[in-house]
Amino acid sequence: MSENTITELINQYGYFGIAFLIAIENIFPPIPSELVLVFTGYLTVTSKLTIWGSVLSATFGALAGAMVLYGVGRLLSVKQIEKLVSGRFGKLMHLKPTDIEKAARYFNNHGGKAILIGRCIPVVRSLISIPAGMTGFSFSRFCLLTTIGTLVWNTVLIVVGHFAGRAWTQILGMIDQWLMVILVVVLVIAACFVYYQFSRKSE
Repeated sequence: MSENTITELINQYGYFGIAFLIAIENIFPPIPSELVLVFTGYLTVTSKLTIWGSVLSATFGALAGAMVLYGVGRLLSVKQIEKLVSGRFGKLMHLKPTDIEKAARYFNNHGGKAILIGRCIPVVRSLISIPAGMTGFSFSRFCLLTTIGTLVWNTVLIVVGHFAGRAWTQILGMIDQWLMVILVVVLVIAACFVYYQFSRKSE
């Protein structure tokens, strides 16, 4: 899907277009969520889209896409998934069996934290849902961690696009270079959010 197609879909369908693109991005990693989110942030300045409406739409789309891949993990074995990725489907999606192995290894090493942190890492953010499904990870907890991780990630990039304004394309080019810095910021925000939620419950 080209950059022009992505921006046109958001221009034409608004919140529905955002949710659709982010859902598809979670299922088909080659669609860059950074482009969708930063451009959406820019549109909150030039159109009727709001920051929070856009964040909620993107988060809903991310959760929907993640749930699809969680279901794939529940239904298919590791060998079936690797066979699928090693064929034409994998070439079309620019995926390799090693990508599945990497996501599975990352999940096995970090468990639930992998779902939260993995939402901020390209490719991993999509594929991490598969090993979560394969291992029978709690679906409700999976949805909660996915929602928190994607909510924070979406908020950061949409706000960046909002304040970048017409310079959003230049900012987009810098995101890859500053990905680790953005990731640290996102993790700090996510940690603060989780701490705040738990501290409220304990009061």
